[in-house]
Amino acid sequence: MIKKLVTVTLVLLNLISCSSNKGPVSDKDDGYWDPNLKNKIEKARDAGGGIFGNIGKKDTNTSVDFAKSNVLWKSTLKSLEFLPLINADYSGGIIIYDWYSITEKPKEQIKVTVQFLDNELRTESIKVIAHKKICENINNCSNSLVDEDFSNSIKSSIISSARILKIEEAKKDKK
Repeated sequence: MIKKLVTVTLVLLNLISCSSNKGPVSDKDDGYWDPNLKNKIEKARDAGGGIFGNIGKKDTNTSVDFAKSNVLWKSTLKSLEFLPLINADYSGGIIIYDWYSITEKPKEQIKVTVQFLDNELRTESIKVIAHKKICENINNCSNSLVDEDFSNSIKSSIISSARILKIEEAKKDKK
């Protein structure tokens, strides 16, 4: 019984290994399969990827590639510099600010998140989301989205600042 199981297993493994040959492994294009492990490893290394795919290689189809002198990014940081910053992910295109309250209304706080959707200087290139938190006491708080006018005013401020920054950079480049 064991001999039959071993025989069947070996036959199946042999068939599977034969059918999985996807072409030549060597640099030659003659169908030669290189049995040298070192050569196979070097070829796989040069091809890139590996067992985990293309980790670390940037996929240009799914991410926004910001230039080093992205005026939207700079103007957002400048326009909202009074807010406490939690997270700024340049490659992910998002800035998250912490809860902030003015001294006149200590029970009311706002939180702003800015998402960069495009690299161009347009109003559609950024999305501003603002939340409001009102606390009666430490254990009794309510959160809600702030009206769109507030978010649009922040967006307008960022776009205006970015336009001014872009004009200044253009003047600097001409000199």
